[in-house]
Amino acid sequence: MRHLARLVIIVFTVLRFGLDELALSGFRQRRIRLLVKLITIGRKLDMPRGMRLRLALERLGPIFVKFGQVLSTRRDLLPSDVADELARLQDRVPPFPAAQARVLVERAFGKPIEALFASFEADPVASASIAQVHFATLKDGREVAVKVLRPGMLAVIDDDLSLMRTLARWVERFSADGRRLKPREVVSEFDNYLHDELDLVREAANAAQLRRNMAGLNLVMIPEMLWDLCTPGVIVMERMYGVPISQMQRLAEAGVDIKKLARDGVTIFFTQVFRDGFFHADMHPGNIQVSIAPPTFGRYIALDFGIVGTLTEFDKEYLSQNFLAFFRRDYKRVAELHVESGWVPPTTRVDELEGAIRAVCEPHFDRPLKDISLGQVLLRLFQASRRFNVEIQPQLVLLQKTLLNVEGLGRQLDPDLDLWNTAKPFLERWMNDQIGWRGFVGRLKNEAPRYVQLLPELPRLLHQALQPRSATEQRLVEALLVEQRRTNRLLQTLVYLGLGFVVGLVVTQVIGHFL
Repeated sequence: MRHLARLVIIVFTVLRFGLDELALSGFRQRRIRLLVKLITIGRKLDMPRGMRLRLALERLGPIFVKFGQVLSTRRDLLPSDVADELARLQDRVPPFPAAQARVLVERAFGKPIEALFASFEADPVASASIAQVHFATLKDGREVAVKVLRPGMLAVIDDDLSLMRTLARWVERFSADGRRLKPREVVSEFDNYLHDELDLVREAANAAQLRRNMAGLNLVMIPEMLWDLCTPGVIVMERMYGVPISQMQRLAEAGVDIKKLARDGVTIFFTQVFRDGFFHADMHPGNIQVSIAPPTFGRYIALDFGIVGTLTEFDKEYLSQNFLAFFRRDYKRVAELHVESGWVPPTTRVDELEGAIRAVCEPHFDRPLKDISLGQVLLRLFQASRRFNVEIQPQLVLLQKTLLNVEGLGRQLDPDLDLWNTAKPFLERWMNDQIGWRGFVGRLKNEAPRYVQLLPELPRLLHQALQPRSATEQRLVEALLVEQRRTNRLLQTLVYLGLGFVVGLVVTQVIGHFL
């Protein structure tokens, strides 16, 4: 009944704001146009279409607002008037009352707000679907930003997620193609991310980790968290001064190199994904600013760390090889990687998959970002994947969303940006570090603590091995020695193969260096 009630609310909101009319208005068939006229009879839809869509998403709640935020970065897919309205969802969602925010802050810390801050600005500087931010000054004079969680968010999100899980079960039950998409696992991933976003202490921890990871890059700034003033419902952080990245005219007037900014954004994204396996997964323009202060001029400022993505070593290696193969136009290797990873059935013909991938990707190389759409590439890849029963990987859904955000951001900053050539050198360096001598030494250092624990035990184990044994023990030892010899021969063979591989790799690198 709760699901039914929520569905009624969704349908009522769709009809009230005329989203059904918006969905059908793009069709040119006569019957569809007649249907549009019929469904709009008696309804007053005089607001602009972008405003109707934005208000409907705001009314439906946080999950729908998140969807609108993602859409707002895709100006290549949306009319400009709709994209401009949806951009308001990034940090201008209607705020909750300032008096309520004060109460929530005082309740979180158990003190009057005057005892915590020398000043606290009542009007929020930013208001999003999950929380809103107020500027304040501490007693010691430090300027800070106070993020306050919206009240009642948990119940709203749980209701929508419950409805999504029900719909996912229906999709899996009645659609073979739906089962391939793993909708329940995707909803489960979405569930985890949204509930993580409702715990602001987790967001503060995400920010601290990203701050450490990015410390040596000198391309992005992340606010420091004040841990003594962080609770699940309220967090206090260093105040950052920057210009929103959407205000490109203001940035250009300040002397910021916009083209370099676009390239730096790609570098930051690929560094977080492939080097660290820990990336900011909510990179819409409302969460990105640029510093124009002299000491940090031209650096990105990242905000809002409620949603981050993580990748395992397997995921990183697989994705990097895929990207590198794409950039080298080695479509056969891309197809082989899909088979090796188990993403397609083992009976799949590599040559057929290779041909399908080539047909999708080849038309988009050597073209600037303004002439291609990664969203359209992904859509065509998705259509091709249906033919080969490619299984969608739920753990990569956030990465796909973030990649679309990065492309949308790059398209706004520098439409002439060559995404492929910008990313390719970084991936090649990263792969060399992984499989070259640096990677070997790095992994050796990581394993060193285990060796240190084993080495002191070797004399005792050797002494025990040399002690006289009973006849039964002796027979058992002899049997074990026979098995050990077999194992040793196998290990020697593997070691020789490994040494041969390393020597071959070194010779190849040396020859490549001199050539």
